[in-house]
Amino acid sequence: APFIKVEASKFTEVGYVGRDVESIIRDLTEGAVHMVRAEQGELIKEKSHQNAIERMLDILLSPPPENADEESVEQYFRSREKMRARLINGKFDNREIEIPAATQEALPQGMHVVGAIGGFEDLPSQIQDMFENVLPQPSQPKKTSVEKGLRILEREESNKLLNKDQIVREAIRRTENRGIVFLDEIDKIISERGTAHGPDVSREGVQRNILPIVEGSAVNTKYGPVNTDHILFVAAGAFHICKPSDMIPELQGRFPIRVEMDNLTTEDFVKILTQPRNSLIRQYTALLNAENVHLKFNQSSIREIAKIATKVNDKTENIGARRLHTVMSTLLEDAMFEKCNTRGEQLQITKKMVSENLADIVEDEDLSNYIL
Repeated sequence: APFIKVEASKFTEVGYVGRDVESIIRDLTEGAVHMVRAEQGELIKEKSHQNAIERMLDILLSPPPENADEESVEQYFRSREKMRARLINGKFDNREIEIPAATQEALPQGMHVVGAIGGFEDLPSQIQDMFENVLPQPSQPKKTSVEKGLRILEREESNKLLNKDQIVREAIRRTENRGIVFLDEIDKIISERGTAHGPDVSREGVQRNILPIVEGSAVNTKYGPVNTDHILFVAAGAFHICKPSDMIPELQGRFPIRVEMDNLTTEDFVKILTQPRNSLIRQYTALLNAENVHLKFNQSSIREIAKIATKVNDKTENIGARRLHTVMSTLLEDAMFEKCNTRGEQLQITKKMVSENLADIVEDEDLSNYIL
């Protein structure tokens, strides 16, 4: 399923400087095209690789002349087979060769329609694409190694085998029937009722522009029109200042399913610290390991970090999991800037160390407002 996550605060009303909301669908379609292209490329990967090897052999071994006798032709093919085996085994990887640069193929007619796409921010790239397709780049020889040359030739062969029209049709079909748009920070384009002045006027204009896309309309892209009737839209926001009911009524009706999130608990923080592949514990361990300092956490110290993050969130403004970044950086400040001088040391983070290092900040609310 094609998926895109965007921040609603980046968009402006038509006529203002900034991105227009229709670019959401254009970006979603572009992502679908790349997805389908990658899938189709995997299916023809073996064939394009074999074709690239044949082209590389043509470069490495000159073919016999047209009037060559039968023995010379047979000798050529025997040499070619031997060279093929050595090429596959990587014997020629470092040899420098000269390969012709392929002339860029023009895209199928109708894929680029300048002016019909909308969105002034896309106009320069549209004009560039149009001229590249109308006036292909001249073929110029390129010097490179055999290893890199094989990859270049494989890409060229893959482009020849791919059916661009079929890729575009499948991408549009997926976008229209399976597309998912996640609109984050939806609360940033909402103002309290009756206070629409200054920048708030433009924010309400963004809501009006989002409305037809969510309701269902045809958006022009460089691959053709895309219908948004069956695209799933999910919106999220903190709503600290405003309420969901402050949205324009028409847009409220287009998000019928509403879910109120609970505050993160200590158990949630423990999971966030340990379960993701790029968790903060793993990040800081890898960071200090690069300086030959071996950082170790035990379960009690991780739970204590989670408890302190929960406590600071409760006493000051609740900023969710972002609190873990500041807690961890404060806890490991000395380790990052002093322990790096003692290479090969193992640093064990214990519950007692966590409590002592963060006790002052947790107790002093004024200090935690500035530091955490």
